[in-house]
Amino acid sequence: MILHEIETAAREEIEKLQLKRLKETVAKVYEKVPFYKEQFDALNVKVEDIQSVRDLIKLPFTVKKNLRDHYPFGLFAVDQKELVRIHASSGTSGKPTVVGYTKNDVQMWSNIVARAIAIAGGNPGEVLHNAYGYGLFTGGLGLHYGSEQLGMATVPISGGNTERQITLIQDFKPTVICGTPSYVLNIAETMLEMGIDPSQTSLKYGIFGAEPWSEEMRRTLEQLLDIKAVDIYGLSEVIGPGVSIECHEAQSGLHIAEDHFLVEVIDPKTLMPVPEGEEGELVFTSLTKEAFPIIRYRTGDIASVTKEKCACGRTTMRMSRVKGRIDDMIIIRGVNVFPSEIEHYLLSINEIVPHYQLHLTKKGSLLNVELHVEINEVFYQNINCDLSHESVGRLAKNIQTIMKNNCLVSMGVKVNPPKSIPRSQGKAVRIVDHTKESRLKV
Repeated sequence: MILHEIETAAREEIEKLQLKRLKETVAKVYEKVPFYKEQFDALNVKVEDIQSVRDLIKLPFTVKKNLRDHYPFGLFAVDQKELVRIHASSGTSGKPTVVGYTKNDVQMWSNIVARAIAIAGGNPGEVLHNAYGYGLFTGGLGLHYGSEQLGMATVPISGGNTERQITLIQDFKPTVICGTPSYVLNIAETMLEMGIDPSQTSLKYGIFGAEPWSEEMRRTLEQLLDIKAVDIYGLSEVIGPGVSIECHEAQSGLHIAEDHFLVEVIDPKTLMPVPEGEEGELVFTSLTKEAFPIIRYRTGDIASVTKEKCACGRTTMRMSRVKGRIDDMIIIRGVNVFPSEIEHYLLSINEIVPHYQLHLTKKGSLLNVELHVEINEVFYQNINCDLSHESVGRLAKNIQTIMKNNCLVSMGVKVNPPKSIPRSQGKAVRIVDHTKESRLKV
């Protein structure tokens, strides 16, 4: 379902609208946000220097530290009395990053998410089951307002209380479920434990995000639930969920809401743009936000973009699935590894389930990585529940070989019994860092 003409607009039309809105945003932040005025002046950049979307590279980057340094409202472009909503990050690694919304911002965001849900397969008059967390996290309320804007009956169940989730899915008969892929997998597995066939529910589409996930995880979710699973992307600093989303028709890259956001892909080391189709760090500039406009925000997310027209007929730029965050990357003896890459290969192994953790420890200056996996019930019964069985040793060696050959790293493997790795009630914990260090190198 096409909700907005921008979805099929010509590239020239898209860039014309982007340039108009970019000029307005640049003028606004220069006038209203002292931080940006200082940054522009330091680079000797004037508002009138922006005559093309390609002039974006003249502008300064914004990083998360800038948000924390100006905590809580120092980067807002409106008076506090104009705010109707405030969201914030968890702040687990320092002060939280705070973002604000005017009434117009909330309406604009709702429209963006409504368009995203429609692209994913949702329709007015249907029911949407929202298992994203509510509160300061933008996921729950972002999907909620978008769903209502589209005209769907929205079930605001949030995360956790899995058996109740299942009861409401059975009783309310939603066609769309939203949540992190790891938690929705938990829901499906709990259904099986309860003797319920997850493929026989009313669900047709799943909108999953807030954590990196692989094509193998997509196939697992689609097979278990008999749905089309699509990836949604967003982050609170840019607006929240809805920045981009896959279409249910092609599931081939996430369509970016280009009338509201300008995207760049840069080399995180040189900070220069990379060619179309090449992986790099995503950088976003907002074009329509009132309370908290942001210029060239370095997301830390690794992906690529393409301008090729999608098989679904939409013409907006698409980004690849996020490979991982720079902060989540582990450097093992000089080799960069993302948890999503490990997941990609793990899910091809029949004896284990899609739950794993990487445990990090240090012995002297050396980083030790141990991959914890969990075997399925069938394999567990076949070895008579004996983890000392020779088949377990062969499985561990096989996993080590797969990791070495494909991810180019050597790591220990610990095989665990069924149901031993903690299940997600929201975002999955993939890395358990016993070193207490923020950056990990050997």
